[in-house]
Amino acid sequence: MRAMVQIGIAALLVIVVMIVVGSVYVVRTGLKAQPEPGAIEARVARAIRGFAIPREARAQSNPIGISAEDFKPGLEHFARYCALCHGNDGSGQGAAIGRGLFPKPPDMRAEATQRLTDGEIFYIIENGIRFTGMPAFGSGKPDPAGDKLAWQLVRFIRHMPRMTADEIDSMKAMNPL
Repeated sequence: MRAMVQIGIAALLVIVVMIVVGSVYVVRTGLKAQPEPGAIEARVARAIRGFAIPREARAQSNPIGISAEDFKPGLEHFARYCALCHGNDGSGQGAAIGRGLFPKPPDMRAEATQRLTDGEIFYIIENGIRFTGMPAFGSGKPDPAGDKLAWQLVRFIRHMPRMTADEIDSMKAMNPL
């Protein structure tokens, strides 16, 4: 019984220390959205995202083909709805909306994004990421037409590291702003 009390007191002390350290950090730096997250914060966020995506979702494979015609609807959707935050080139340097988000929108061309499975990218598109600017584009219900568009978007995201200047220019006419 005494050991349980000591463990409880130790756990409470750890929690109090974490609250104090977090409070000091917030008081010193504020809750600004401008700075880039530090390496530890980014690593923790990626780990949490990884735990939040179910194993069966990660294992899904993209049913969409790999031709330019297969990802064209994804390119158009990205230009209309995603480029505001991610930029037409996928760099994460979109319009003012994206620059003001914290955490910042990821570079869709970067290794960290391209290393995600097709299923993980699909899951993120459909369900969003809580506590970020990434909304859920899926309804949470079976929707074959919506699923097909999300998979086309995944295919386009896979193409982004090889985008041409002409493709990026063509997207500008589709941007809402």
